[in-house]
Amino acid sequence: MTTPFDLSGKTALVTGASSGLGTRFAKVLAENGAHVVLASRREERLKELRAEFEADGGTASVIKLDVTETSSIAAVINEVDAQTGGIDILVNNSGVSTTSRLVDVTEEDYDFIFDTNTKGAFFVAQAVALNMIKRAKDQPERHARIINIASMAGLKVLSQIGAYCMSKAAVVQMTKAQALEWGRYGINVNAICPGYIRTEINEHHWETEAGQRLINMLPRKRVGEPKDLDGLLLMLSSDQAHFINGAVIAADDGFGI
Repeated sequence: MTTPFDLSGKTALVTGASSGLGTRFAKVLAENGAHVVLASRREERLKELRAEFEADGGTASVIKLDVTETSSIAAVINEVDAQTGGIDILVNNSGVSTTSRLVDVTEEDYDFIFDTNTKGAFFVAQAVALNMIKRAKDQPERHARIINIASMAGLKVLSQIGAYCMSKAAVVQMTKAQALEWGRYGINVNAICPGYIRTEINEHHWETEAGQRLINMLPRKRVGEPKDLDGLLLMLSSDQAHFINGAVIAADDGFGI
């Protein structure tokens, strides 16, 4: 089906695709014509999603990828690139968090967060970009989009998740640096900074007393749904975004104001 953001003929790699926003991102891209490569550690779950996408008329493939295993990222990305004819869109989504005051953060906590959110995200983007740069020499018109999933916590410090905020602030600066360096090769690199979004991972929290208190602190006293990011994701993935590079876009219902 042709849509305003038709992605037919494009290949999109989505990391952290087995749950939460990653699953939604992958589903939306598939619904709009992209062949989606589903990547995460949970290979069996990815196979279930592939079957769902194919039943709905989309196409998908599965790759097992642990972004904390940086020694294998390049090999995995190169395999995907070769099998699909080239990655056109990367949704760099893998992310984790812990809850604790900064004085209680251990080295293990710190490494757990930064190895995935910052280090892993960087080396995935680097591996994808290297292949995009190679193609740019022969196919300068080839579609090339990298979308880093940061967070409004990378723009606004929040209590109890300071280390997570730090890791996502690094993703914000990483996005700008990548856009500056890789833009000359026709690669558009942008970041989405979601606010509080209800997913299967956190939905129970919003029914608790603490969750309700937080909702009442939000500008419109509501949390978002994964579908609220669909339009932004599709726009940044599409040809219409050819003049958008280095943008860091908050999708947080005004929480960061």
